[in-house]
Amino acid sequence: MNKQAKTEMAEGSPPFNIPTTILIVGSGAFGLSTALALSKRPQYARSKIILLDRLPFPAPDSSSIDTSRIIRADYASAAYASLATQAQELWRGEWGAEGRYCESGLVLTADQENVDYVRASLGNVRGLARDAQDRGGVEELKTAEDIEKEVGTGGCSGTWGYINRRSGWADAEAAMRYARKKVEEHGKVEFRTGEVQRLLRKGNNIEGVEMIGGGIISANLVILATGAWTAKLIDLRGRAEATGQVLAYMDLTQQEQERLAKIPVLLNFSTGLFVIPPKERILKIARHAYGYSNPTRIPHPERAGTWIDVSLPSTQVDEPRQWIPREGEEACRRAVRDMVPSLGDRPFTSARVCWYTDTPEGNFIITYHPGYNGLFLAIGGSGHGFKFLPVIGEKILDAVEGNTPDEFRTEWAWPEKTVDVVVTNDGSRGGRPGMVLDVEMGKGSRL
Repeated sequence: MNKQAKTEMAEGSPPFNIPTTILIVGSGAFGLSTALALSKRPQYARSKIILLDRLPFPAPDSSSIDTSRIIRADYASAAYASLATQAQELWRGEWGAEGRYCESGLVLTADQENVDYVRASLGNVRGLARDAQDRGGVEELKTAEDIEKEVGTGGCSGTWGYINRRSGWADAEAAMRYARKKVEEHGKVEFRTGEVQRLLRKGNNIEGVEMIGGGIISANLVILATGAWTAKLIDLRGRAEATGQVLAYMDLTQQEQERLAKIPVLLNFSTGLFVIPPKERILKIARHAYGYSNPTRIPHPERAGTWIDVSLPSTQVDEPRQWIPREGEEACRRAVRDMVPSLGDRPFTSARVCWYTDTPEGNFIITYHPGYNGLFLAIGGSGHGFKFLPVIGEKILDAVEGNTPDEFRTEWAWPEKTVDVVVTNDGSRGGRPGMVLDVEMGKGSRL
């Protein structure tokens, strides 16, 4: 550590010593945003900052690389709603310029299940609208007919909900490319490509990483922003788990593009199914659900000579011809028929499984690992982390320095208690829990 460079931590904590070398593993939304925050803070001017990813940027199977992601402040949690509002202000500015963000509105609905989450979310966004003196931005939709009228496709999903006209969606890949460009412009970060074999441990100290194929990258501070792949490097059993979510895409005509570009995002939290307005004549239909696990036996990352079973991603990088399970495609087909009836029988032209890092309550894990010195975690996005891209790096870096925002000190802490099976029960998930990818693939794929 650099003994001369220090920054103040929270009251009662010792000063934080600025590391001479910082290694960020993972170039997704959390990792890239953290690299940008480090590049901007003058106290890190003399630190060597390395951003390492297993694939060249942009990694095609990253959860942050996609045609679109929902940008919303619509949360049952007031803390997340407030942080998302901060991010939205930036999405409305430079982060969303050149078509990277569209404030189309969001129709958030429910049937019987998860209605409490939607009601709490409505209360939070109404409060945010009042604070901003924004009249007319949020409107309750009391019936299925109200929902159908607001969506404007002739379709509907859900029996009750609301529209928040101040939410929308982002071109995820374009936004990630913009973030990467901003990091490059600072000229502070060294980008490397390679896959980590294991953390380099000396007693309870983490001193860097050992790479697959040989080689070591030494660092005083290692920040794991490795998403669904994190279980390869530390034991997360009972605290976080990789789950696969279905995404499906279909091609549109130019006339369809022009018509559907004007609709709001429609998300039903009872089913998890949603549709996002198209871009470049591609319509995306997906499901925010409990997802699929992919049990995989691996060497224990912290105990030599033992093996454990964890869920790890299986992607089109591993299996180029991979499609989604029949069960998932049927769900997406039902969603199209309900939400955009005119396209009900249009074939899907592509599909993929997108991998979340789920935690039991949907909270991020942004904290030091309690068992090791020099190891910080920025994981657990739980399928809702991308929207925070413009601001999350600053919050992660605050936490690195010992200044986690008060409203997230408990939520982002290392989970002391473990659960037998990690299932995100924050009220926002639809579908059926407990599905296993290989089992569902075995029932059929590619209708």
